[in-house]
Amino acid sequence: MNTSLRTTATVTCTCGQVTVNAVGAPIACVVCYCDDCQEGARQLQSLPNAVAFQDPDGGTGYLVYRKDRVNCLQGGALLRNHKIRVDSATNRVVASCCNSAMFVNFDDARHWVDLYRSRCHGDVAPVQMRVGTKFKPQGITLPTDVPHYPRFAPSFLLKLLLARVAMLFER
Repeated sequence: MNTSLRTTATVTCTCGQVTVNAVGAPIACVVCYCDDCQEGARQLQSLPNAVAFQDPDGGTGYLVYRKDRVNCLQGGALLRNHKIRVDSATNRVVASCCNSAMFVNFDDARHWVDLYRSRCHGDVAPVQMRVGTKFKPQGITLPTDVPHYPRFAPSFLLKLLLARVAMLFER
């Protein structure tokens, strides 16, 4: 990893035993309302001593980083994967010491990690878009500060693709 990039996000668990760091600019900063993100938040927030991280409107904010720019600085042995379904490639990673939701990663070849935005400290990027809005809770009116997309925005998918290409050329 290129450590000359400025640190832009740090996630620390509630009790301070686990710290995850991301460097450089995030690929994107999104709020997701999909069914899986809502269910994941329900499950993680129901763990003993867990602190809420989901937005009041039912969305979950993420800073999306290239996988090669995210490192666990301390407490890596305390990180535990949580799957909302046994066959899912998606891991909602929790600090087992205090059940703090830390980030989302994947068992497959996806090249990014989603840091829970509400858990981030430091220079946190502003939200750029809201995705999966067709699944938002009924009765919720979303803010109009950024674009909304019923599924995933083409611009978001393009950003993910460009990040992957950049990773290939930096080897």
